[in-house]
Amino acid sequence: MEQHRTRPAQHGPRRDRPRPPLPGQAGREARGAVPGPARPPGAGARGGVQRRPAAVRRPAPAPAVRRMSNPRLTGLGGGLFCAAAMFLLGCLDALLFGASLTVYGVLFLPVCVLTAVWIRTRDLMTAPVVVPIAFAAGLGPVSDGNATTGGGFTGFVTALATQAGWLYGGTLVTGLIVLVRRVRLLLRRRVSGRPVR
Repeated sequence: MEQHRTRPAQHGPRRDRPRPPLPGQAGREARGAVPGPARPPGAGARGGVQRRPAAVRRPAPAPAVRRMSNPRLTGLGGGLFCAAAMFLLGCLDALLFGASLTVYGVLFLPVCVLTAVWIRTRDLMTAPVVVPIAFAAGLGPVSDGNATTGGGFTGFVTALATQAGWLYGGTLVTGLIVLVRRVRLLLRRRVSGRPVR
C-alpha cells in the first residue's frame, strides 16, 4: 500500500511573503528612485514655500449720485428743461411772491447757467437760442397774475418789454459759457490732433 506523504509541520515564526509593489512605486523603483518624505503643498523646486500673491482690491464703483452730477442734454432736451423750469418758476413766483417780475428775472439767470453747462458739446450753439424761448414760455403765469401789466396778450407783451434786461442778461451769460466751452474743446482737440468739427 502506498503511504501518502505528509508535509512536515514547520515550527517557528511564520514569514509572510513580500507583497508586490504598487504600480506607481514599481516604476520609481525601476528607475532607482527612492521615495522620500512628502513635500508640503506649495513647496517649490528649491524647497522653499511659494507664497500666493496678495489679492488686488478693485475700487468700488462710483455711486449713482456722482454719475448724475454732470448730465449731458441734447439740444431738444436742453430746450425742454429750460422751458419747463421757467414755467414752474413762473407759477411758483405767482403763488408765493405775487407775480413779481424782478423775482422771475433773478430766477432766470441760474436756469440759463445750468442749461449752458449741462448741454452736450455737439449742441452747444442751441443753448443761446432756447433760453429766450424759455423765458417767454414761463412769463405767462407771471403776466397773468401781475396787476400792473394787465391780463391776456397785452400783459404778456408789456412784461416781456419791461423785463428785456433780464432776458438779454441771461442770454449773454449763456452765450459766454457756451463760448468758453467751445474754445476749450477746440484747444483740447488741437492738442490731441483730432479734427475739429
